[in-house]
Amino acid sequence: MTQQCYYIGIDMDDRNAVISYYKAGMREPETLSTIAGSEIYQIPVALIKKRGIGQWFIGEEAKKMALIQNEDVIGHLLDNALAKKQVTVENIVYEAEELFALYIKKLLLLASRLGNPGLPDCLVITVEALSRELTELFGKVAEDLGLGRSQLILQDRKESFYYFVYNQKQELWLHDIFLFDCRGDEVRCCATVRDTRTVPQMVTITEEVHALDGTHKDESFYKILLDSFHGHICSSVYLVGDGFDGDWMKMSLSYMCKGRRAFIGKNLYSKGACYAAIVREQKNPWPYVYMGDNEMKVNVSLKVKNRGKWEFLSLINAGDNWYEASGDCEVLLDGDKEIDFWLQLPHSRDARIEKLELSDLPERKPKTTRLRISAKPVSDSRVKIKIRDLGFGEIVKSSDLTWEYTMSL
Repeated sequence: MTQQCYYIGIDMDDRNAVISYYKAGMREPETLSTIAGSEIYQIPVALIKKRGIGQWFIGEEAKKMALIQNEDVIGHLLDNALAKKQVTVENIVYEAEELFALYIKKLLLLASRLGNPGLPDCLVITVEALSRELTELFGKVAEDLGLGRSQLILQDRKESFYYFVYNQKQELWLHDIFLFDCRGDEVRCCATVRDTRTVPQMVTITEEVHALDGTHKDESFYKILLDSFHGHICSSVYLVGDGFDGDWMKMSLSYMCKGRRAFIGKNLYSKGACYAAIVREQKNPWPYVYMGDNEMKVNVSLKVKNRGKWEFLSLINAGDNWYEASGDCEVLLDGDKEIDFWLQLPHSRDARIEKLELSDLPERKPKTTRLRISAKPVSDSRVKIKIRDLGFGEIVKSSDLTWEYTMSL
């Protein structure tokens, strides 16, 4: 980690956003409160323009301005941007993507008012679930903000939870860890398990969704806890979500805290997002690897000779986000008209070799065929390979042939 660093983590959905930040020298990330001294962290994903002038407001300020102007705020910014809708404000048509980018920009400005820089060295966005469309949208937003693609990290809430818990005291993650996210009449239970036999240690999170009986919430949640903890030695429990508001947990809370540490709050995901940036930038290797829904489950590499020595050239790494991962290289073909790809699970020493034949490639002397090889995941376990014949400068013209193949483990 550099001596001077500034990271921002944002947890958001289409209703609210929570923003945390970290600067060098801080003990842990801090969360921006909408009211000084309080723990009110949620900032409504809403926007409004002050009538007659080009001044925009977000969050609670937008709601107050809407009351003054007797009009509705512009809501559903994220969903509208994903749907590529247009929004008309004072007879001017705006792209929803443009308004969403404006909302994110103003979120960052809120943090800069505390004496922070205008733009972070790394921005981490956490959402409920990633998709190709979300990845493309936030990539455009980062570009509009003036951030490079390498300065943006996208992850789901389970991955933020992973980064959060393994940056806490060891006593809190010595055994299994549980997260309960309650929103409305639904409780999502995430059980975090760490395999200490692997290097790095493999962390998996299993998720179950339970219905919460709204008329008997305490008893219903108690039964969910009984079912979830069965067969586990649990070190700590984390509660997030509006569903835990109020003083309704009695029997369930008593059971939860027997031999376990329990925590409740609404900024876990945004702080976990900051920790993701800290881990990525730190010099010491992170001793864990998380294999979640968005992480590649397989390593894809080539065996190449470099300066007379055989070595493996990695194209796709297990653990990388498959929505963002890609790999490419250029090689000289020496020998048969085929390329061997090595597919290997992260916790295995064995590899499977996929042989791709370069059919119709013209006959040439060894090392006079230059190939460009590109790899792009299409899922967490499938990779599309594209190979293009580049020829060999002026000596050998390219045939313009390309070969495509999708491999899976």
